[in-house]
Amino acid sequence: MIVRDIKSIIGSDHDVHGSGWNSRRLLVRDDGMGYTMTDTIVKAGTEMTLEYKNHLEACYCISGSGEIEDHASGQIHQLFKGVIYALDKNDYHTLRVHEGADMNLICTFTPALTGQEVHGPDGSYS
Repeated sequence: MIVRDIKSIIGSDHDVHGSGWNSRRLLVRDDGMGYTMTDTIVKAGTEMTLEYKNHLEACYCISGSGEIEDHASGQIHQLFKGVIYALDKNDYHTLRVHEGADMNLICTFTPALTGQEVHGPDGSYS
């Protein structure tokens, strides 16, 4: 059984920061679960264009608001507390967080992350 408190992640090697975001990796590859779970904060006003070429990701919004744009279809979906989005086709997308409040997402990745990844120039993890 794995039991962790977010307080044990903050400030550790699994508390990873990038431009406009902070991802606390709650479960990582070494935990042997086959997926990663994160508690991620995306700062208000942040816009990030990403394409996880090697991972599938699902994100559940627990606070804040914004939108996600699917570059393949051009569709823009509104994000707010209670909405989940799943990048089930390694979707090329842009995440925009509205001004006024950070967005807090609970995210899962498969395959699991090592816990140290940051976005590369193309917006993906290696």
